[in-house]
Amino acid sequence: MTDYLVRAIAKSGAVRALTCVTTGTVSEVCRRHGTLPTATAALGRSLTAGALMGAMLKTGQRVALRFEGNGPLKKIVIEADSDGSVRGYVGDTKVHLLRPDGALDVPNALGRAGFLTVAKDLGLKEPYRGTVQLYTSGIAEDLALYLVESEQIPSAVGIAEFIEQDGAVGACGGFMIQAIPPIDPLVIEELMDHIEKLPPLSELLRGGKTPEEIMEMLLSGMEYNILEKRAIGFACSCGRERIERVLLSMGKKELTSMLNEQHGAEVTCEFCGERYHFSAADLERLIAEVEPA
Repeated sequence: MTDYLVRAIAKSGAVRALTCVTTGTVSEVCRRHGTLPTATAALGRSLTAGALMGAMLKTGQRVALRFEGNGPLKKIVIEADSDGSVRGYVGDTKVHLLRPDGALDVPNALGRAGFLTVAKDLGLKEPYRGTVQLYTSGIAEDLALYLVESEQIPSAVGIAEFIEQDGAVGACGGFMIQAIPPIDPLVIEELMDHIEKLPPLSELLRGGKTPEEIMEMLLSGMEYNILEKRAIGFACSCGRERIERVLLSMGKKELTSMLNEQHGAEVTCEFCGERYHFSAADLERLIAEVEPA
């Protein structure tokens, strides 16, 4: 099934909701990075979080999520665009921690102490940026805390994955429900009751439930309209021109040092693994382009 996201709003205007399936996208990204199962689960959850956040942006906007913890995973970096494209990487792809019951231990892999930083490129001079401490390090709860504390939006976020015995991504997806001001406590209570009674999200995803079906379960008894169905997929924003701009930003001294010591440069994109080679002539051209200090 092709990955996609559904966005809906209650006819009363009190609630908006998003549901998505990201299995194929997560599989592609984790394949590129060669992640072990716990790192795969952490990256999969974070990519899904990015897709949900990206769906709330206007055309041409971008959001970046950065989870930094004191665990062996070190960090998770995600970028998502308004068009449904998402990409990301983890600090250490070879992390594989298990809980005593044998389940993948994402919280301790990321680390119980740390921060989530969200940066939104809204086309303004400076990006909007907000930071909160990690709450559970399980990803979904941390994103919900960010939305409440930094954006003052009461939100419920659910993200789940199922990793097969061979490390393959069997299923991944999630949902986000937000209350729209003026907040109605009765509506929030009803939604929380639905969420608590919901079967485990990983089971629903493994069973092939679509975003529309999960939406129906979450908003049971509430009239709503589907506003959008949006494809989700891996796409990297790197390119030779963008890498050249990064090299130019390093300055003439650093570029000259690379030319003299290495006689060229090779830059690997952290998001997709693409390698860009720059010859000595390329570096000489870039050095000539650097504006005088």
